[in-house]
Amino acid sequence: MSIERVKAYFAQYGMEDRIHEFTVSSATVELAAQAAGVEPGRIAKSLSFKLEDRTILVVAAGDVKVDNGKYKAAFGGKAKMLTPDEAVERIGHAVGGVCPFAVKPGTEVYLDESLRRFDTVLPAAGSSNRCIELTLQELETYAETTRWVDVCKPREG
Repeated sequence: MSIERVKAYFAQYGMEDRIHEFTVSSATVELAAQAAGVEPGRIAKSLSFKLEDRTILVVAAGDVKVDNGKYKAAFGGKAKMLTPDEAVERIGHAVGGVCPFAVKPGTEVYLDESLRRFDTVLPAAGSSNRCIELTLQELETYAETTRWVDVCKPREG
């Protein structure tokens, strides 16, 4: 089970007690923001893509969208989202709980610049009703980040 792998992953760092469990769904940015009592931008959404044999996970602020031109410039190909079945198969987490922790080998994890405006963010933690609050440095460390990228459109409003 995905949440068990994420809990075990954080247990090795003594951080499993920092995972928040909600009695309601946090499967979307809006639901997660409501459950956690934060603005949607602080929800660090994990967007899963495929590019030929590559599995790419981009963690971005919850209030931005991917810019196809920037994505293509960064990764050398068109952004194609994984299907729900492909997400489980290639990343190891189901849609709604996709996160950059305890992912399958070969998954490339990138953090988008849109996150930098926050001190802490809340990515999912392996299920549709759990998240963990991390500083950006912690996110970079525990997500085993490949690198930072700028692949999102400027936020509106």
